[in-house]
Amino acid sequence: MTITAPFAGFVPTPDRSRESLRGPGNRAIKALVVDDEQTLAELVGLALRFEGWDIRLAGDGKSAITAAREFRPDLVILDVMLPDMDGMEVLRRIRAEIDHLPVLFLTARDSVEDRIAGLTAGGDDYVTKPFSIEELVLRLRALLLRSKLNVSTNSSALSVGDLTLDEDTREVFRGGESIQLTATEFELLRFLMRNAKRVLSKAQILDRVWNYDFGGQANIVELYISYLRKKIDAGRDPMIHTVRGFGYVIKPAAGA
Repeated sequence: MTITAPFAGFVPTPDRSRESLRGPGNRAIKALVVDDEQTLAELVGLALRFEGWDIRLAGDGKSAITAAREFRPDLVILDVMLPDMDGMEVLRRIRAEIDHLPVLFLTARDSVEDRIAGLTAGGDDYVTKPFSIEELVLRLRALLLRSKLNVSTNSSALSVGDLTLDEDTREVFRGGESIQLTATEFELLRFLMRNAKRVLSKAQILDRVWNYDFGGQANIVELYISYLRKKIDAGRDPMIHTVRGFGYVIKPAAGA
């Protein structure tokens, strides 16, 4: 749909066939929308919230700079013409504090000179008004994927409570905090998380993680479970539990 005034009655519909993007630690992407046209800014914000993103709005340059400093966005959608200063000056001030921050300019001006000026000022992309909300979202997704931000898609991520494991990047986070695992610890945690809330016997774990037939090697499982607990559960509500006489289970911490 093309965004034109008065925008009434438009409800963006997320594309369920498209994988949602996630930021570092599997947190929501943070986007700052800066435009003095409140209705337009709210509509863009609504569309991006349907993508699962965390959104902040600002209506002028000064509030945009303050919001960027406090919110630390992953990208900015920035109107070129603002009531107190132009968007290029806003970009310069924001980039002075947050280097490599992807920025997409919005503008009513469509001349080649204006596009060159915006890109020369450091903008990463440029969309003229009126614009298609679907195109805007696609451009923002592409901008994130080619940026230096550590962006991942949900397809490779396993989540149990506040614990996430990315099978592609082999990164593990709990509550947004990075956890470093050895190769064997990672494989053990992946097997537990793929079977979350299901009790797994020591024999099953040995067979899938170590490829051993069960035969007196259960102490290996116990040893590596203890290693994982020290890294995953230390100082936190436990997620890895022993089921006496059978094996182990991972599930969200109490209250999660």
